[in-house]
Amino acid sequence: MPTLLLVDDHPVVREGYRRLLERQPGFTVVAEAETAAQAYRLYKAQAPDLVILDLSLPGPSGIEAIRHIRQWDAAARILVFSMRTGAAVARQAFAAGASGYVSKASPPRDLLTAVAGVLRGERAMSPDIALAIAQDEVSGGRTALDDLSPREIEILGMTAAGATASAVAEALCLSLKTVQNNLSLIRAKLGARTDAHLVWIAVGAGLVAAPPGPPSGES
Repeated sequence: MPTLLLVDDHPVVREGYRRLLERQPGFTVVAEAETAAQAYRLYKAQAPDLVILDLSLPGPSGIEAIRHIRQWDAAARILVFSMRTGAAVARQAFAAGASGYVSKASPPRDLLTAVAGVLRGERAMSPDIALAIAQDEVSGGRTALDDLSPREIEILGMTAAGATASAVAEALCLSLKTVQNNLSLIRAKLGARTDAHLVWIAVGAGLVAAPPGPPSGES
């Protein structure tokens, strides 16, 4: 009987897909987590057959959770279930060790199909994610984020989501100076003129959702 770990910081969302999954014969949700750190601890404690996780978590993102879990268990099966649909983000998730990626805009059957596929050892994607990656490859397969390291992408994502450098340092267990140095390198690599420009580069690459309304000073 396959066992599942759900990772999402919204209890109502977790409850919804817990009910969907447990209506399927044989699926059992053995644990739920709200943060990357909780996901890592619960994976080690429960050893589930499959982790289903969102990328947008308080503190370190789901990418960090994927990376840590796969460092602990190279055979871990992890399915991303996220609002983020950008090809660059999906590629980062797969590079970190994800086995599948489904957008939350997908119908429930796509999630169930992906769960079954990942449990069989396959790589699974919802149609919109597969299309985004295919279009990205046809256009050359490079985005603004391709020159960033996984750590720099983690810092960029948290910063673009509104975290201060101090908050990023605390969440990632880094010194403030290290985070500030990384932000300087990120700005240089991306050619970001302002912090607002940095945010919109991250939005354009699908790393974070667009903020409500135009940023000050940008048209």
